[in-house]
Amino acid sequence: MARCNNILIRDIPLFGCIAFGIIDRGTNVLQVRPISECPLSCVFCSTDAGPHSKRIASAYMVDLEQLLCAFEWAASYKEIDGIEAHIDTVGEPAMYPRLVELVEGLSENSHVRTVSMQTNGTLLNAKLIDKLEAAGLSRINMSIESLDPDLAKRIAGTDSYNLGKVIENAEYIAQNTEIDLLIAPVWLTGINDEEIPKLIEFALRTGAGKRWPALGIQKFLPHKYGRKPDIRPMSWEIFYSRLREWEGIYRTKLVLTPEDFGSFECRAIPRVFKRYEKVKVKIVGHGWMRGEKLAVARGRVITVVNADSIPIGREVYVRMERVVDGIYIAR
Repeated sequence: MARCNNILIRDIPLFGCIAFGIIDRGTNVLQVRPISECPLSCVFCSTDAGPHSKRIASAYMVDLEQLLCAFEWAASYKEIDGIEAHIDTVGEPAMYPRLVELVEGLSENSHVRTVSMQTNGTLLNAKLIDKLEAAGLSRINMSIESLDPDLAKRIAGTDSYNLGKVIENAEYIAQNTEIDLLIAPVWLTGINDEEIPKLIEFALRTGAGKRWPALGIQKFLPHKYGRKPDIRPMSWEIFYSRLREWEGIYRTKLVLTPEDFGSFECRAIPRVFKRYEKVKVKIVGHGWMRGEKLAVARGRVITVVNADSIPIGREVYVRMERVVDGIYIAR
């Protein structure tokens, strides 16, 4: 991978880009994305993250104070007090150097009921976990794809992946803190089929699922710009059939719904652009992926594709191509 542009996001809008900031999908869950980097290069990664990436051109880190301010605005706009602040990224949230302060700021927000975090577990340790608990973290969703060390390294895309450390962190969370643990493996058919029952047993044995389900098994879905391992396709019918079979065997909930996490639809932050609308924007920085630039208009940040030749600082007209969930992509 060629060297990335390392960019501190400050004084530009935090709504509109999938790689950083706040994402609202019309529910009481607000996604909080403070950083875009990841230490792993998982073979199934939907965002092609990590050291082996072939597409990513920029690594972002968001100013903490601006992030908390943007979150407060978004949470207040929803006019409810049951917000879940979910810290997730296109990479690994634990790479954010002010993660504990972020959790503390979110947990102290009067609109927030739950603060959760997605992680691969590799950068955690007992000391950090204790700090996250004290800061108010409610739940950790931990991605573990295999309990076999060699297979786990192959799936993670790096020989530095330390499965023993990840397991130790998971057990510490479940058995020594009030933070709930959810084990969230991605099922890669033909690769880790035999590992899924073992991971179910591990989650239940470890004590995951104090308040929420213990497992969130995910079906691998290929993404346009993600990595695509050579796996056998599996239908949703077969996927759910197997989950229901395991539910009967292990007597635990595996077919999940938004209600299992207290998620519900509510007032959404309105779109400020229409699809195919022509808009004048100002180019303010390098884009997340190669060939992209970041632009600003109407208080939102926009990803402009096919923009290699456009210099930063230039004002140009673009056509909006995507406006779903407040993620804006233009050409």
